[in-house]
Amino acid sequence: MLRVHFTTEDVARVRVAAAPDPLWEITNSFQALLVRDSSLAFGEWRRLVAPRLPAGGGQLTGLLPPRGYSPDFLTPDLRGHYDLRSAVDTVLGTPRTVLRDDLVTLAQSRDRSRPLPTGIRELADGTPSALRRLGSTLHGYHRHALDPFWPQIRGQVDADRALRARAVLAGGTEGLLRSFEPLLRWEPPVLVADYPVDRELHLDGRGLLLQPSFFCHRRPVTLASPDMTPILVYPIQHTLGWTRHRARLGTGPPAELGALIGRTRAAVLEDVVTGRTTGELAERFGITGAAASYHTAVLRRAGLLLSVRHGKHVVHSITPAGQALLEGPSETPFDV
Repeated sequence: MLRVHFTTEDVARVRVAAAPDPLWEITNSFQALLVRDSSLAFGEWRRLVAPRLPAGGGQLTGLLPPRGYSPDFLTPDLRGHYDLRSAVDTVLGTPRTVLRDDLVTLAQSRDRSRPLPTGIRELADGTPSALRRLGSTLHGYHRHALDPFWPQIRGQVDADRALRARAVLAGGTEGLLRSFEPLLRWEPPVLVADYPVDRELHLDGRGLLLQPSFFCHRRPVTLASPDMTPILVYPIQHTLGWTRHRARLGTGPPAELGALIGRTRAAVLEDVVTGRTTGELAERFGITGAAASYHTAVLRRAGLLLSVRHGKHVVHSITPAGQALLEGPSETPFDV
């Protein structure tokens, strides 16, 4: 069980990350490749990605075991800079003492019959060649396993953020923390989560960063070190069949876009930028709930909108493809 202890100052310093963190997605997705207990969400992704990766997983296999401790230096605080190049540069700039401490901890957590590979021992020494290999490995893995799906990853993280924004507007920070039930339980002043080990995390006025992660599975994750910026990485809902939209990217509009040429659907698409329920859309545009459901279904099939169930409601939010359509040339014919 994980228990996150808040002070009054911490409640005022809770925030939700603005974007998916590429390093957490690398870490969580690589482990999802190894642990095959989430076939419904990630099975098709594994089938597409696994043949494109180096045999045995390369350097990441030694660094990211499927369960247990993973080195904290691979997921540093990016301070809001979520582009991959800056993220990898931050990893490669890790002080040597931190590298060694993390990798010693990794070695101690492993089965003694399976010592760390030679390349990992060189990394612990901070040798330039080992750091260059790590940088190339992180970039290469992201390019093969995540880049083709990044619009879907970002879109579903944005959909989760829309849910959290609505919770804040309705109930402040308390509403936000309660919006994670049953994944997280807010028992003031403690946030409780299922966790593989017993852990007490005292925020001590530092606040908490809530990081949505596409490839986080079943339960939240946090850093091992209590001295680093407090973060709680949590799993989000997935739209089944999300990998199917990958082939559409860059190949022109899908056939369903022909049905989009209409003022109502264009207005719905623009309105869900901040997240709307079906009932709110019906009320705002003076249409029936059934009509609102039909319009959102068309947009969803076209890959322009995501729908996430939250309690009794379904919240719709725009995808990167939908945002790109809205930001296109002004002469786009949204006529009846």
